[in-house]
Amino acid sequence: MQAVRDRDIPGITAPYADDIVAFDAIKELQFKGKAVYQAHWEMCMGFCTGPMTFELAELTVYADGELGLAHWLNRCGPSDDESQCGFMRVTVGYRKTAGLWRVIHEHWSAPFDVETQKALFDLKP
Repeated sequence: MQAVRDRDIPGITAPYADDIVAFDAIKELQFKGKAVYQAHWEMCMGFCTGPMTFELAELTVYADGELGLAHWLNRCGPSDDESQCGFMRVTVGYRKTAGLWRVIHEHWSAPFDVETQKALFDLKP
């Protein structure tokens, strides 16, 4: 979380497996590979010019052998404009390789209103 607030792209992507597949809420249907997803993170950080809120809530972790899964709610947005902060849903899959947990799948999403087709960022846990 601190790496995101610090806009530390190498720190953000350090745990990613080279063959990560990510479903992000912004721009593309999917991102395949660490380099591609890292470039997406760099593009996203271009929208974040001021101090950033990036907070984890309701973390749940499951691990068994070489596979793990975590999901949480993540509150994000500009720290200097509370009206622009909202919650997103995050699910991350991990694989243990050479004793290290690597992210093999990451999925960020926001619920949406089917009638208006608008994301519902104002929902709270």
